[in-house]
Amino acid sequence: MRIALLALPLLIFACSPSPKSDDQEFRDSLNVDSLGTLVPGINDQFVEGILQQIPSPVEVSSLLKTSGMQYEKDLLNAPENISKYNTVFSKALNVGVYGSDLYYTNIYGKNKDAIGLLTSIKQLANDLDIGQFFDMEVISRLAGNSDDIDSLLLISTQNFNNINLYLQERKRSELSVVMLTGGWIEAMNVLCQAYLHNPNHPEIRENIGSQKTVLEKLLLLYPFYQSDKHIFELEEDMKELEQAYSEVLISGVYEKPTIEVVNGVGIIRDNSKETVTITDEQVRSIALITAQIREKIVN
Repeated sequence: MRIALLALPLLIFACSPSPKSDDQEFRDSLNVDSLGTLVPGINDQFVEGILQQIPSPVEVSSLLKTSGMQYEKDLLNAPENISKYNTVFSKALNVGVYGSDLYYTNIYGKNKDAIGLLTSIKQLANDLDIGQFFDMEVISRLAGNSDDIDSLLLISTQNFNNINLYLQERKRSELSVVMLTGGWIEAMNVLCQAYLHNPNHPEIRENIGSQKTVLEKLLLLYPFYQSDKHIFELEEDMKELEQAYSEVLISGVYEKPTIEVVNGVGIIRDNSKETVTITDEQVRSIALITAQIREKIVN
């Protein structure tokens, strides 16, 4: 099952983003420890096309809650870890991590935890020159009221969609790829650990198996940025995870997608029927490698 987010105009920031007019100024702001650029012959539209096919962490969070899994704060990246992130690469990865955790806390209605995550995201976003997408006064007010949790989820979703578009327009798609990877690894880790704690949910096990297709899409992106050592090392780690998935089997039949609203967020639901064959032993192997990659990212 694949879910792609739609930017529904149900709630708008008090302060709309105002992108810089000079793209070079944005590049210069990321000069230290900057990431690589696309190799000749590959354009950002191709990368964006792949990015749009990858599910949001909101799918994972929704699945866990509807499956009756309890909220586990210890699975999340602690906001105070932000002091460890000193490079553009680590900051971009952990914007993704904290963003994934934010979806998780929002789905479970953990408003106070969301505030700490938002503060960390805002700080990292400022460092990456995308802080203009976060109006903390509005977000803090929404997060402080349980009745507004759907609006908070929506506004968070709109932010990350807008950030991705902003980076694509400025030919900085590598940051989108890195943030997406951080978010996916975090969501995968939460999903795997939740299942290992209570391995009586075949739907969750199958969802872990279905993430094989997401990993394959991510692995298509990294070669575009092989000039950057950080992305090269990340690719090597993800290839190890690919090996753990090698014997997971997926087959499916296409069904027409539909549009619906979940927790105030418009989504396109892929109704294609998918059969996933994955064993508990394979889940344990996938979970182990995912946790190792995640440990490198957050520490």
